Formats: sequence, structure tokens, C-alpha cells
Amino acid sequence: MLEPFLVRALIAGLGLAVVAAPLGCFVVWQRMAYFGETVAQASLIGVALGLALQLDLTLGALLVAVVIAFLLLWFGRQKVVALDSVLGLLHHAALAAGVIAMSMLTGPPVDLVGFLFGDVFAVTTGDIAWILVGGAAVLSIVAWLWQPLLRLAVHEELAAAEGVDRQRVRAIFTILLAVTIAVAMKIVGILLVMAFLVVPAVAARPLTGTPERMVVLTALVAAASVLAGLSLSATFDAPGGPSIVIVMSIAAALSLTAAGLERRR
Repeated sequence: MLEPFLVRALIAGLGLAVVAAPLGCFVVWQRMAYFGETVAQASLIGVALGLALQLDLTLGALLVAVVIAFLLLWFGRQKVVALDSVLGLLHHAALAAGVIAMSMLTGPPVDLVGFLFGDVFAVTTGDIAWILVGGAAVLSIVAWLWQPLLRLAVHEELAAAEGVDRQRVRAIFTILLAVTIAVAMKIVGILLVMAFLVVPAVAARPLTGTPERMVVLTALVAAASVLAGLSLSATFDAPGGPSIVIVMSIAAALSLTAAGLERRR
């Protein structure tokens, strides 16, 4: 019989795998990995805010992630500096500010490594509630916006000509991404959260021909990686979150290698 902490880890990991799959696909299609990484790094400031104000840490991370995401959208409107340079600025500034904020907290010592790399075995029933309730909301909104998001991913200018409100759709997607990052933080940590979103989608991309199939296969790769990663962690006493990510990375490497060999034939 499985220990309760392992059951909670399984539920949280599998739930997040399903929620992250469609978002991860759109992140890959729209080349937003660095955008999401910047939002994820800013979550550390939200953790410090939550600890200082005695708020729920997921809520604190979510609030700051949403603020940073909209700040990135706002800076993206200017044409003087390229967006990747703005992302580089906020990426490192957010991480540095988060580390400083954590170091200035008074009271018991804070496990900074735990927040950076996550601890899936420390997931609580409250965290699971965040994943299930928040995940259901995220998936519902993604289903509602599926066609506009897909049109933007295929051809942004053509989608705008067809009447898609680019700013509104992108803003909603940004909020969904921030919610997922904040929820996933407890499982795989701030530094690895985008790997959970991007790597399964990368693994699925060479093996599918339609967007819908890619989302399904992405979810399956992520779920299988959660099962294998937690098994690896339990067997070798390795950290849970990094174990999951390394299994995902192996799956992606095998998929890309197979695609490369297929192309050479």
C-alpha cells in the first residue's frame, strides 16, 4: 500500500501533467519558453511576499506572476529594444530580487533550495485543491479559446485579419500561464517549472501531425514521466521534481533523435 505522501505526489503530478499539456504546446508553438521562464523566476518574489504577509504561498506567487506577465506584455509594445533583451533584463532582475527578498525575511530559516527545485513529496491536500480547481478552470478557458489561440500560433497577422483580438487572447493566455506556473512551483520548483511545460511538448512534437494529437501525446508523456520519475526518486532517494524532469528530458531526447534519423533516410 502506498504511503499517503506518495499518493498526494502522484495525484498532484498527474493533475499538473494534464493541465500543463495544452499550455505547453502553445508555449512551444509560439516560442514563449523564455517568456514563461521570466514569469516563473518572478514567482520567488511572490513566495517571499506570501511568507512576509502570511498569505498562501501559491496565491502570493500567482499575484506576482500575473503582474510580471502583464509588465512583459506592456514592455513588448515598445519597438526600441527587442523583446528577448527585455526578457533577459526582467529574467535576471526578478530572480535577484526574489533571492534578496527571501534573505531579508525574519523568523525561521527559509528553505530556498526547496522553492527553487520543488518538493513533490511535501504536497498537501491544499496544494492538490489548487491543482484540481485551478486546473479545471485553466482547461475550460483553453477549450473556450482553442481556435483563437491556434490561429495566433499558426499566423498572427492572418488571425488578426480574421477578427481575432490579439491583445485580449494573449492577455488571457498569459494569466493562464501564470496560474499554471504558480501551481506547479510546489512540485518541480521555480527553476524547473518551465521544463514541465515545455519538455513534454518537445517530446510529442515530432511524433504527431495535428495540434489535438500533440496535446494528448504531451499529456501522456508528462503523466508517464511523473510515474517513472517518482519511482526513480523512491528507489534511489533522489529529489522528486528533478527526477520527473530528467525522465521528460530523456523522452524528448529520444523523440528528437528518432526524428533526426527519420529525416536522414
